[in-house]
Amino acid sequence: MAKANASLSATPRSGLGTGDARKLRQAGSFPAVIYGHGREPQSLVINARDFDRLINTIAISSTVIELSVEGKTARTLIREVQRHPVKRSVVHVDFQELVAGEKMNVSIPLRFVGTADGVRNSGGILEETMHQVHLRLDPASIPDHIDVDVTPLTVGHSFHIRDLKLPEGVTILDDPGATVCVVSAPKTETAAAGAEGEGASTAEPELIRKPKPEDEAK
Repeated sequence: MAKANASLSATPRSGLGTGDARKLRQAGSFPAVIYGHGREPQSLVINARDFDRLINTIAISSTVIELSVEGKTARTLIREVQRHPVKRSVVHVDFQELVAGEKMNVSIPLRFVGTADGVRNSGGILEETMHQVHLRLDPASIPDHIDVDVTPLTVGHSFHIRDLKLPEGVTILDDPGATVCVVSAPKTETAAAGAEGEGASTAEPELIRKPKPEDEAK
């Protein structure tokens, strides 16, 4: 698990309302807000190009953003990104300020590492059924991702939430028995087995009947 940080600048927003927000977007920016325990929500203005460049290189839900506003820096997480329904451009962002020692819920992406034994030696297929895990932890120890070592998995075996290795003090919010990934049998074997079963079930029985008189005359 690697901890990631990024930086972004913002300026206080003086105007309010949809008209002001429209002007900001036309000028290449968009409105945002920062909130958190012990502070009043503050309206901000973010440069759209800077933000797009940032989110294309980070895991949005787990990367700590060092947000600079008028010379003061706050450690934050992006809590919500609102996009235009058609253009898909960002129209508003919510930042939550992090407070050391105050636990919070976060979604952390999973990273699958290694080659499963069942894939390497038996031609199996690794099926990833989960791509993130929900944790409760201190913001000072937010990881960028969590590694899932699939190397020991053989065909028919699964990796579950309870198998994840996490630092002390981190609470898993997902069902411990939930499947993270599984190694399935090769498709060729599955298809062949299905074909055999289908053939057996659809085979028509031999028709046995008593010849008609005209058949016997022939």
